[in-house]
Order: sequence, then structure tokens, then C-alpha cells
Amino acid sequence: MPDLFSLRNAFYWFLVLAIPMVSCKKMQETTSEPEFQNVLDLSVIPQDPYDLDGFGFSDLGAWHGFAQPPPDSTKYAGGFSGPLLMKTYGRWMAKSLCRLEIMDKNQRIIPFEPSKSRIYSLPGRLVQELETDKLRIKLILIFVDERTSLQSTEIQNISKEDQSIFLSWNGELFERNIDFQTSTHGFSLQLPDSSLLETAFSIPLKSVVLKDSILDVLAEKTELKKGENMRIEFAIRYAFHNDDEKNLNTLYDLLQKTELLDQQNQKRWNNYITKVCAKNMTQEEKHLSVKCLQTLMTNWRSPAGGLQHHGIFPSAAYQGFYGFWSWDSWKHSVAVVQFDPFLAKEGIRSMFDYQNKAGMVADCIYFDSTENNWRDTKAPLAAWSVYEVFKATKDTAFVREMLPKLIQYHQWWYSDRDHDQNGLCEYGSTDGTLIAAKWESGMDNAVRFDETKILKNSETAWSFDQESVDLNAYLQKEKEYLSKLCSINRKNEMAEKFHDDAKELADRICAYFWHPEKQWFFDRKLNHGDFLDDFGPEGWTPLWTAIASEQQAASLVKIMCDTSRFNTKVPLPTLDAGHTKFNPLKGYWRGPVWLDQAYFGIKALRNYGYEEEADQLTQKIFQNAEGLLENAPIRENYHPISGKGLNANHFSWSAAHLMMMMEKE
Repeated sequence: MPDLFSLRNAFYWFLVLAIPMVSCKKMQETTSEPEFQNVLDLSVIPQDPYDLDGFGFSDLGAWHGFAQPPPDSTKYAGGFSGPLLMKTYGRWMAKSLCRLEIMDKNQRIIPFEPSKSRIYSLPGRLVQELETDKLRIKLILIFVDERTSLQSTEIQNISKEDQSIFLSWNGELFERNIDFQTSTHGFSLQLPDSSLLETAFSIPLKSVVLKDSILDVLAEKTELKKGENMRIEFAIRYAFHNDDEKNLNTLYDLLQKTELLDQQNQKRWNNYITKVCAKNMTQEEKHLSVKCLQTLMTNWRSPAGGLQHHGIFPSAAYQGFYGFWSWDSWKHSVAVVQFDPFLAKEGIRSMFDYQNKAGMVADCIYFDSTENNWRDTKAPLAAWSVYEVFKATKDTAFVREMLPKLIQYHQWWYSDRDHDQNGLCEYGSTDGTLIAAKWESGMDNAVRFDETKILKNSETAWSFDQESVDLNAYLQKEKEYLSKLCSINRKNEMAEKFHDDAKELADRICAYFWHPEKQWFFDRKLNHGDFLDDFGPEGWTPLWTAIASEQQAASLVKIMCDTSRFNTKVPLPTLDAGHTKFNPLKGYWRGPVWLDQAYFGIKALRNYGYEEEADQLTQKIFQNAEGLLENAPIRENYHPISGKGLNANHFSWSAAHLMMMMEKE
């Protein structure tokens, strides 16, 4: 069978020859509000292929992305940093794949004037406005489908004379072991992992050369009359051998309708912004909402390889987060449904694609499905996510699709994670390891697990020797949601059963996990029932699920709002600040503020009418978490005392929960 990519390349270049050389239509200005310029600093020049300290921009689930050169850059202005390729791990293909240079009729480079340059981002696009002494240049980069980015370059002759110019593009590639092919209108790069990057320019090219990792692309000479504009389109597609071609437009098709695609991009992003920026928000909150939106959209990946539905990476700016995690995905969907219901539903579906016969859902899944982590699952928040999506969409078909899977997953917990079969579950693992069981909790190295042991339930199931209050509170809430979802699906008997079970479990949790002297909910050991009395966010989970009594809530709120304990500079850390093991800098879940748990705490306060306290803690997070109200990236977690951002940049569930905090329901 002929090679798919060779055939496609031949077809592209045959068709692209018909593309007109110059367009004098001016690109429409963005309609995004000016205050949303640079809500995120997306500037970086990568120094090596795996330098992910900074990352920038992707959209529509594409598997490649770009950043901007710094605003004062002279060497890299005229090009976008990257692309960053994101197949199984992050690697920059180039410092800048195709940086524009303009030469006079003698092929001498005409320098851009730094003092007249503007390099910035807007929601959904990267922009550069550059000038020479005789020309004004505007570059815009957007994404137009799940594999393709489009760079439009508009050049205006602002002199009083006609100009003869040559346009060229040059790149500094990191990739070396590649199959490089050229054609009249572009080039393609076949990579060792079988992925392919291909390009098409909308003007004929004089030469395309790759030598010693330096790429040079030269167009034929162009005559530009005084006052005249010209526009050049340059498309990049990063794709895989197993892509379904029927779902992709050809590059030729895309280059024929670039103005329409640009209008569609603006309309889509303006629609997003309208949905995430409520009228009663402050300008700071609107900026933060758009930053959250951009973070989530850049981490969006479309179906590819073993990932059968769309979903969201935790962070494309961290090598360990190139996949979809279960409780991350469910949390993302609760936020994303505000502005993109399709993506919210897809994120939930993605994790259930691999649900096994027993009902278990994997911890995380990857492009290479042989790497999927089946050693554990994650805390059960799936029914919450599905119900929140239903509330926003009223999509009964989606409920009908997901309900059997949710029920099977819920039942799995009681078959594989209830060691003594007493109706209270434990976190555990499939391989008998403590580390995987800790991962299953989502709180990895939390202090409450320091002395935990593992117990065998069956050949494929092990449990901790402690019952966790948060796990059982989540399961209780799942029963409530399953009851509602069953009612929606007219399964009334089942709905009633889940409702009754939920009420019974709520009563048990509030009696069994409550420490009457310490006035907090704690995990308890199996058999002898001793409390593990380390104060952590698991203690306010029964308030988030709204099953605690008013008296229990009042006691918890008092501790949560104590400035020596949980009401820190950035409030609601993952361990009481007075604990001897409190160590935010060296303890992943032993002190940092994780914004999912902070959101659960704030929502818990609102559930019991503590609106003023909830507002105060929310504002402390917004004001004191480093860079949230500036253009710094949203971090994985934050130091509760200093406010410093910690661990991964551009973290999706942090963005999702910040959005939820701003809803103030």
C-alpha cells in the first residue's frame, strides 16, 4: 500500500500551486477586549528540546503549540517559538521553525525596528506588530483544527515608493534524525516516532534548504506598490499515522478560506469569554477567568493514539503530565461545561473508554495505551461531574450513556475496596503496593498515610488498613448523584435505592468519622478504630458533600478560619500549619495549598451559609497566591505562608477550580 503521507503530500503540492501569490485583503482586527492582552506571559525562547520552564499557546486539541519571543527580542522577532510537540512527552522541534526575514532587492536583510515592535497575545491568538523603515508587518498565529495552526503575515508598504522585496523564513531546529522533504510550496519533516510535521505556504517558493539543522526558505521576489498590502498564509500540521483523514481538512482547503477561519476563531473565543466573564465580576476576576480559560484550552488534546476522546492534560509544561488523569478530568469537566459542553462531555468519556469488566477506571491513560496506569484509580468524583454537566446542558442522552458506567464504577469500590465488607471503603491498589494506594487517594504523601499498611482483599485488590473519611463522603455523594441521574433516566426503583443508601451512609459518616473532642472528621484504623488525628482537608469533605450537622460545621469552620492553622496567607493548606510535619516546600501534600481542596473548603462554607468567610478566603487566594492577578502562569499548588507558586506551571485543575470559586453559587 502506498505511504499515506507521501500520497497526501503529493496531492497538497499539486493543489497548492493554484493558490494566489498575493492577497490585498486586510486581516480583520480582533474583537477581543483590549484588557485581555497578555493576561498570560507566553514568552520564551527554548534553550534545549526539553526546556519546559516556559510554554505558551495551543488550541482546539492540537498536539503542537507555540510561544512568543520576549517583547524586546531583536533576534527572534518575526517568528514564533517552537513548535512544541506533545505526542508522548514535550519536546521543542525548534527555537523558531520559520522566522520571517525581509530583504531588499539586493537580498540584504531589512532589520525590524525594536522601538516600534509590539509582541503580545490575545485570547486564542499570538500577535506580532513589527516595522522597518518602509514596511509595516503584522503576524497572527491561530489554530484552525485539531492538528493545524495557521500563521498569517500582512505586509504594508508605508513608504512613498514602490518596493521590491524578497521574503524568507529561517529556523533553528533541535531535531536532527528526520526525513526532510521539500516541494514548490513547503516542506515536511518525518520524525523517528512516525509523526509528521508538514507545511504549506500560500506563495511560490524559490528554495527550501535544511543544512546542519538550519532551515532556509526563500520566496520569489515580490513587487509591493506604495500603500499596498500583501498577505501570506503559512500552515503547519502535526499529525500521526493513525489519524483518520476524513476528519481533517487538507492544508490546501484551509489556505483557501483563511479569512473565514480567522473570523470563526474570533467568534469562538469571544463566545468563551462572554460565558466565563460574568457581569458582576471585577476586572481582576475577569482577567483571572480568561487566564484560566487559556490555560485549559492550551492543555486540551484531541483524540490520538490510545486517547479515543478529547481531554485535557494536567499541564503541557511538565513532562510527567502528558496524559489524562481520572479525577483531574472529572474536575476539569465541571469547569469546562461553562463554556464548552462538548469538551466537558468528552473529558468524562475519555476515562471510561478503558473501564474494565469489573468496573474499575484507570488512574491515567496515555497516547501509548500500554502505559496506562492500572495500579490504582482515583477518588470517585465521576457522578458529580456527569451531574454538573447535565445541570448545564440538560442532555438526557449523555446521562443515559454514562449511567450504567457510573453505577458499575460505584459498585466496584464496594467489591474491591471494602476489606471487612462493612460498607465503609478504603483506598488501595491492584498490585499490593503502598505507593499505588497512596496515589489512589490523590493525596500521594499525605501525613495521614505515614503509618498505613496494605491488606489483601483478593488476587487483584488490596486496601489500606484505614477507612478514609473523604473517600466515603465522596461515595455518599455519588449515591445522591446516582439517585438523581437514575430519576432523570426514569429508573425510579434504582433512584430510590441510591437515595436511601445515601441517607444511611451520611448518618454513618457523621457519627463514625467525627472526633467529638477534637471537633474534626478523621480517618480511622480498621479493627480497633483508632482515629488518625492529623488535621487535613479530608476533614471538611463532609461539609462539601453537605452531610455534616450544623453543629459539626460550626466547629469545623472555627478551625478552618483560625489564622494559626488553615487561614494562612494563602488559605486552606493540605495540612494544619501548626503540625510538626508541615513542610510546604518539601512536602507535596504536606502543606501546600492545592486549589481543588481549597475550592471544596470554600464551597463547604457556602453550603452552610458562611458566605462572608467564604468570600474572605477566596479573596485571600486571589490576592496572595503568587501571580494569579498578574500575567504569571497558574501553578499546581502554592506555599500557604509565602504565597509562592510551586511545582508545575499552567496547571489545569487549578484553573478549573479558580473558575468554580468565581461562580459563587
